[in-house]
Amino acid sequence: MVSAVEFPGEPESDRPVPRRPYAARGLGDRVFRYQLTATGIAVLAIMAAVGLFLLLRAGQALRARGLDFLTTAAWQPDVHNFGIAAVLTGTLLIAAVAVTISVPLAVATALFISDVAPRRLRRTLITMVDLMAAVPSVVYGLWGLFFLQQHVIGLSRWLSTWLGWIPLFAVDGTRPGDPLASDSVYTASTFVAGIVVALMVAPIQCSVMREVFAQAPAGEREGAYALGATRWGMIRAVVLPYGKGGIIGGTMLGLGRALGETIAVYLIISPVFAIQPHILQTGSNSVSSLIALHYGDASTFGMSALMAAGLALFLLTLAVNFTASTVVARSRSGAQSEA
Repeated sequence: MVSAVEFPGEPESDRPVPRRPYAARGLGDRVFRYQLTATGIAVLAIMAAVGLFLLLRAGQALRARGLDFLTTAAWQPDVHNFGIAAVLTGTLLIAAVAVTISVPLAVATALFISDVAPRRLRRTLITMVDLMAAVPSVVYGLWGLFFLQQHVIGLSRWLSTWLGWIPLFAVDGTRPGDPLASDSVYTASTFVAGIVVALMVAPIQCSVMREVFAQAPAGEREGAYALGATRWGMIRAVVLPYGKGGIIGGTMLGLGRALGETIAVYLIISPVFAIQPHILQTGSNSVSSLIALHYGDASTFGMSALMAAGLALFLLTLAVNFTASTVVARSRSGAQSEA
């Protein structure tokens, strides 16, 4: 908006008044606007309907257990002894491992595509990354079960040997450096599941980050080069500060996907209904794999308990995705940089 120009001594009534820009709205514009509004309302209505459905179906189980539903590790709904403490812990640990591995991979790949790769190669790399996001989760799960798991045992043993003094990397029943330790204690673990999920969410994270990195102002890039910056110096001073919102948003969008992953995790882990904080040790669980495991043989009350677990996962994923959307929306063009 153009501000009014003040002229000393001139009456206020004679001063120029700024005019508001006005865009005429034809029939097509109004129809398009109504369509967008209706689509947005429909999405919110569907999301609310899903939450209401889960709440109504989970009401019986939630009334029976109350707050104990969040603190109980066992899962025996037929005797009213059930909760999500164990499966929620496993879900968070698998997601944490996945994000820890996927974020550096996604950031490096996005930077390579946007700032390092030759122009002729970028389209091919973008297509390959997008194709990775389209691979079905069961394929990742089968790959992790039959190929990755046997090849990651050495890494798990090395981590347990040198970092076993940290409770997270300890493995019960083995001594650090024991060459006779069975390989089975390192299979079907949170670590293996987290690696597989990391490769599933990395393409999503990379796509978000790449789009934000590519929008870094060309003038600031050229200014950094003009001041004598190397390519890495330009990326560190211009691209990374500008894409901070994209990095955070992509990370949290990937986290939301990791929290709800079902089939790949279900194929790899060995379900245990106890809080198991050792990520290298066999045995883990997640909310989604719990539902997949017991959905077919659940009683009426057991189904209500599964719906309660699904409601908890729905609320957790919803909170993560809303936070990610907010961060991405606030990542503004022309972010401050150090250049």
